[in-house]
Amino acid sequence: MKPVNIVIGRFKRSRPGGWEGEINTLTIQRRIRLVPNDDRVSDGAPAFRVMLGWQHIGNAWERTSRSEPPRDYLRVIIDDPFCPLRVVLFTDENGETARLCWRPDRDGAF
Repeated sequence: MKPVNIVIGRFKRSRPGGWEGEINTLTIQRRIRLVPNDDRVSDGAPAFRVMLGWQHIGNAWERTSRSEPPRDYLRVIIDDPFCPLRVVLFTDENGETARLCWRPDRDGAF
C-alpha cells in the first residue's frame, strides 16, 4: 500500500517571498510563518526560517521532486520536543497558496 500525504496545514504568500499559515495536528494547532533566510552563507543553509511569533522553531530547504514534470517544494523541519515534524510544503497551481503535508511511515521521516 502506497503512503498517503496528509494535509496538516494551509498557507498563503506573505511579505516578499515568505509564507504564513496554520498547522493543525492532534498535538499542534499554531499559526506559523516561513521567513526567507537572508543570512544564507552556503547552498546547504536553509532557505527559510520557521517562526512561531518571534521564536525560531525550525527550518525549510528548497527542493525539486524527481517526478515528471519536476515540482518545486520546501522540505520543512519543525523542532518540537513533544512532536518534531518532518513535512513538506507544496505550492498549489496558482503559486499563492500551499499545503503543508505529512506522510506517516515507520520511522516518522518524510
